[in-house]
Amino acid sequence: MSRTGSPTPAGAPHDPRGAERFNEEKATYTVASAQPNLQAGLEAIKETVKTLKPVPGVYRMLDTRGDVLYVGKARALKNRVANYTQQNNLTQRLLRMVSQTRRMEIVTTNSEAEALLLEAQFIKRFRPPFNVLLRDDKSFPFILLRSDHGYPRIMKHRGARRAKGNYYGPFASAGSVNTTINALQKLFLLRSCTDSFFSRRDRPCLLYQIKRCSAPCVGRIDEAGYAELVKQAQDFLGGKSSAVQSGLEKQMAKAAQDLDFETAAILRDRLRAATFIQGSQAINASGVGDADVFALSSKGGQIAVQAFFIRGGQNWGHRAFFPRHTKDVEEGQVLANVLAQFYEEVPPPKTILVDRELPEQKLIEEAFGASAGSKVDISVPQRGDRRKLMQQAQRNAVEALERRLAESGTKAKTLREMTEFLELADIPQRIEVYDNSHIQGAKAVGGMIVAGPEGFLKNQYRKFNIKTAQTNDDFGMMREVMHRRFSRAMKDDPDRETSGEKAVWPDLVLIDGGKGQMSAVRDTLEELGIEDVPLIAIAKGPDHGREGREVFHFPDGREKTLPTNSPVLFYLQTLRDEVHRYAIGAHRAKRSRAITASPLDEIPGIGPARKRALLLHFGTAGKVRAASLEDLQRAPGVSETVAQTIYDFYHAGG
Repeated sequence: MSRTGSPTPAGAPHDPRGAERFNEEKATYTVASAQPNLQAGLEAIKETVKTLKPVPGVYRMLDTRGDVLYVGKARALKNRVANYTQQNNLTQRLLRMVSQTRRMEIVTTNSEAEALLLEAQFIKRFRPPFNVLLRDDKSFPFILLRSDHGYPRIMKHRGARRAKGNYYGPFASAGSVNTTINALQKLFLLRSCTDSFFSRRDRPCLLYQIKRCSAPCVGRIDEAGYAELVKQAQDFLGGKSSAVQSGLEKQMAKAAQDLDFETAAILRDRLRAATFIQGSQAINASGVGDADVFALSSKGGQIAVQAFFIRGGQNWGHRAFFPRHTKDVEEGQVLANVLAQFYEEVPPPKTILVDRELPEQKLIEEAFGASAGSKVDISVPQRGDRRKLMQQAQRNAVEALERRLAESGTKAKTLREMTEFLELADIPQRIEVYDNSHIQGAKAVGGMIVAGPEGFLKNQYRKFNIKTAQTNDDFGMMREVMHRRFSRAMKDDPDRETSGEKAVWPDLVLIDGGKGQMSAVRDTLEELGIEDVPLIAIAKGPDHGREGREVFHFPDGREKTLPTNSPVLFYLQTLRDEVHRYAIGAHRAKRSRAITASPLDEIPGIGPARKRALLLHFGTAGKVRAASLEDLQRAPGVSETVAQTIYDFYHAGG
């Protein structure tokens, strides 16, 4: 069986990430055995080798259920995959992997560099247990200076970069982006409002009053003047901060000389904002330009990779990564895998500084260059400012790992004590916590958060829009949530074979509530035939308004408490507070959507633009409903067909 993508048109630019770059062939050899079996794994690989050619590509090893065990790339697939059949040359880790392999999927590429990029994509998609994994649940934020409007907007951006404009980043966190945007607004007075908000203004908003916007929406600055501010912002973010500051200083001096003290004060405040941005840099990155810096530290079987993000000679934040599945993998290979997965989403800068030589470094440079569309240089700095910067990154990596090990030791102890207190058989690998949020039963939402030994698994959070429970029936809401959650689990994984990050079944369920919520959940699971999922309800106890007096309710009616200074209590409170935050956020979002909803939303074929045009023309949704067919046809942007659709919607049946 094979699947072939459409060929790239002649003369078209080649996209190394495009779907047309590979052909996929699925090996048909499958053995129905769920138990590790080395000989069965070797036979499956040998059957696949028979179909391979010495061409570049990516291979995936799959177990009996079809889950991906490992993703690898090769310059010559036939030779690389054949190595796994040489039993005497395999490490214990590879022997375990081969013993679980029952099938392989092969993807051929045009070059080894493309195979490296595709390998990173597959690793991030499938999260295989035998690959080094860079765990990062959220995409990195950027600053976007949009260019699709006469008065460009500055904003925070995550995800796919589809909007037209200049992107600056990545930043290490949303907090660092927000702080920088606030300072940039003070420095360049650029708008941050949406286009619809901008178009509706007839007087300046509060941001103008506090000197964080130049109010182009009401003509307080013309297009040419605003364009000059945009250019200054682009120069500043592009590394020409000294020139921008020098220009502002000259303008301030001239304003003071002309006795225009109001303008001089505004320019002084803008200069202070520039100084704040540069003063908030935790490291000296002058002279580096655009570069990312990576340093690795290892201790006690764990690895930390510290990253600094430098753009235009400015430090845009730093973050420590703790890759998983690194046992028996050389440190240089771990760092290479981290880089490949990190730049699968983030565009590579022209310069990447590392603290050691990487295996296949030239190949990685070639792959990153193809992804970025320009040359990418990976180097180990030996002297000067770059060497000092690397030494600082190395110190940060060591400190981050030491903190991680200390936290892990403390957390492991806390989890052991929690396991004993809650009378669990083993330390839970997947904890699910539930809460409901509503206002007198309206817009009710159930929230589920998930936590494991390493922290919150935010990509597995889930909300439940309450559909059947009666108003103000908290117990009924909890019953509905539990029934939907666990009836789905029984359908997806009735034998409870799924484990790890893909787990469907929890090892512990925590409920924000007391005896009533516990009874509702226990009875619901019993109706489904589930009696072995540990349940605990957390109530605030007799002093309902005070934390620290929580009562823990068990399914058999027993109650327990913890000392107010107990680390276990603090940990369980953290879980409870997180689900409370998540449920309230989901409820508020639902309520906000309801507030902005319009009866026009129910009419088929009426999108935001036509809805806005109708409301501007008629004033209210009620007047649209009462309008005659002729009046509807005269509304701007409404064709005869659309007018007939609207009229028929409100006058069905004559």
